[in-house]
Amino acid sequence: MPHWVQVLPQFLLASLILAALPGPATALFLQRSVRDGRKAGLAAVAGNEIGVLGWNIAGGAGLSVLLVANQFMNKALHIIGAVVLIWLGIQAWRGARGDDEFGSTMTKLLPSGRTPAAAFRASLISIAANPKAAVFGLTILPQFLPSTGPVLPTVLILVLVASVVDTVWCVGIVLAADRAGNWLRRTGVRQRVERALGAILVALGLGLAADAR
Repeated sequence: MPHWVQVLPQFLLASLILAALPGPATALFLQRSVRDGRKAGLAAVAGNEIGVLGWNIAGGAGLSVLLVANQFMNKALHIIGAVVLIWLGIQAWRGARGDDEFGSTMTKLLPSGRTPAAAFRASLISIAANPKAAVFGLTILPQFLPSTGPVLPTVLILVLVASVVDTVWCVGIVLAADRAGNWLRRTGVRQRVERALGAILVALGLGLAADAR
């Protein structure tokens, strides 16, 4: 039985859990879908998945080995990721008190155009610095690779599986946000959603910081 078949059930569960964890990409999908429509939201998903694919291939191709060997780099990646997540969480919580557009505090440094192309570019930039994507590609994926024999076929199959799971989840977010756009635009609802996202991001950041010790 191929190695990837043996680890597939556990890997599917890990991929689904990580896809479901809210992060900067979730805020971006919600903002572009609510503000600019379904096409912009789906374009943001496309940019995100290209970045996820890149992180996963990098992790499976051996960058994770370098990080494991270099404890300083490993801890630095965790600390930087933790700082980014906590900062985004605080910004989301603070922004919820104002009357700005949905998700604007977490995405204000990204390209601000309202076209699908602008959403795609913003998502590519966001995923390049997304600690959640980096953590999966560099620390979780390598745990499912075989210790002996050819590694590349397993890497490619598992990366494809992870990308499909993440894409399906993200497209679901966009479609749900598009249908609930009017409801999400209400000030009270927007504030509660952004505060919830902010609290989750801070919690994820603190957990990532704890792992760096």
